Amino acid sequence: MKFTKLSIVIPAYNEEATIHLILDKIKEVELIHGIQKELIIVNDCSSDDTKGAIARYRAANPSVDIQYYEHEKNKGKGAALHTGIKKASGEYLIIQDADLEYDPREYNLLLQPIVEGFADVVYGSRFVGRQPHRILFFWHSIGNKWLTSLSNMFTNLNLTDMETCYKLFPASIIQSLTLKENRFGFEPEVTAKISRFKDIRIYEVGISYYGRTYDEGKKINWKDGFRAIYCILKYNLFDRSM
Repeated sequence: MKFTKLSIVIPAYNEEATIHLILDKIKEVELIHGIQKELIIVNDCSSDDTKGAIARYRAANPSVDIQYYEHEKNKGKGAALHTGIKKASGEYLIIQDADLEYDPREYNLLLQPIVEGFADVVYGSRFVGRQPHRILFFWHSIGNKWLTSLSNMFTNLNLTDMETCYKLFPASIIQSLTLKENRFGFEPEVTAKISRFKDIRIYEVGISYYGRTYDEGKKINWKDGFRAIYCILKYNLFDRSM
């Protein structure tokens, strides 16, 4: 399949110290088949100078296609993604956290099944493949795998990492969804809704993971895990709207 532009949606909250680093990594990536990049940054009312850091980066890198939006109130990662998804103009869209946990050099791994005509949607899994993975929290890994298994029971998919950040969608499909979750419930909600498209081809590829500790800025916590359980049940059993 041929397409010309990939929209990269970047939710940002208090990422003043690292936003320029991830933008540099994205800038350096050469996508296969000459696909162009559109960066859509949504600042979710950061309390630090994330806004200034982005403005300085844009001024210093005028050749990089960066669209910037901001929320007047902090609404959560999911809400920032909703804003970015609506603004995307590429044929395909990928989600990129503003921290350094995921490596943009691996976009091409996710794009390969798309351009070869095998896949419609591609998830990047932190739990398969031979890519490097930082060793961090045992209970987080158990929780992620348990949530993925619970989600799979209802969607009838065999994903290994439903909670992954790296998800590559056709823009037309994800923009057609009415997404409601404003925080980390985005992952189970979008997975439940994507799985209901008739004959959709979902693929998974192994990716690396350079995780952060809480001291380094990790934001997800145990409350988000319980919200994920709620969302899996809600969007698979009780709210099956698209």
